[in-house]
Amino acid sequence: MTRRAIESWLMDMDGVLVHEEDAIPGADRFLAALRDRAIPFLVLTNNSIYTQRDLSARLRASGLDVPEEAIWTSALATARFLVDQRPGGSAYVIGEAGLTTALHQSGYTLTERDPDYVVLGETRTYSFERITHAIRLIAAGARFIATNPDPSGPSPDGLVPATGSVAALISKATGVEPYYVGKPNPLMMRSALNALDAHSETTAMIGDRMDTDVVSGLEAGLETVLVLTGVSTRESAERFPFRPSRILESVAELADEIASIS
Repeated sequence: MTRRAIESWLMDMDGVLVHEEDAIPGADRFLAALRDRAIPFLVLTNNSIYTQRDLSARLRASGLDVPEEAIWTSALATARFLVDQRPGGSAYVIGEAGLTTALHQSGYTLTERDPDYVVLGETRTYSFERITHAIRLIAAGARFIATNPDPSGPSPDGLVPATGSVAALISKATGVEPYYVGKPNPLMMRSALNALDAHSETTAMIGDRMDTDVVSGLEAGLETVLVLTGVSTRESAERFPFRPSRILESVAELADEIASIS
């Protein structure tokens, strides 16, 4: 089968470019190869805690040069989705600067009274009081949105509950399921393509997870690349009913490919 000509790249962050605070070997060469050839790219993350500036600084501290405008988060995708659905609306938000900043900049009003939406994102300090208020607002008719379905996330001390776990608590109390915007919803991919002004037929998605990165890229019509520097292994990938276009050890292999293009 002839491989597609790839003109732009989407990539997950954790497990593809970095592990916690350390750059994955070869990630710097891959990003440099893209920059040297002026190939458009976006770094995607389901994490809604941080702003683009925060994440750019984090990557820079790991030795990776990624400008703010080349980062796309589930918070930004959520804000774009809400603006498309209900411009100038209002939301009660459980989350941090990444989410509140994205909603503010998209013209949303943040309120605790009669909002159009309850928007749940990640935070390092989930408040039972705020969760209770969200439950009451949803029970009263507010629409329920969550930035991503991830049940847990990593920390230096071990697993911590993430958006999906708290969403399950709220759903159990209200009987209302949220609409998840982030991966594996292909909406995250499509919003990133729009932000990049790229076409699905000439874009590839690089990820380390079959159940989020690969499936969302596949459903959005992208070429998909699974790298083995994160969660999924060759063996675990075989258990899924779908396959990535390619399986590579790391983005270092892609760096060599792109660097060889004249």
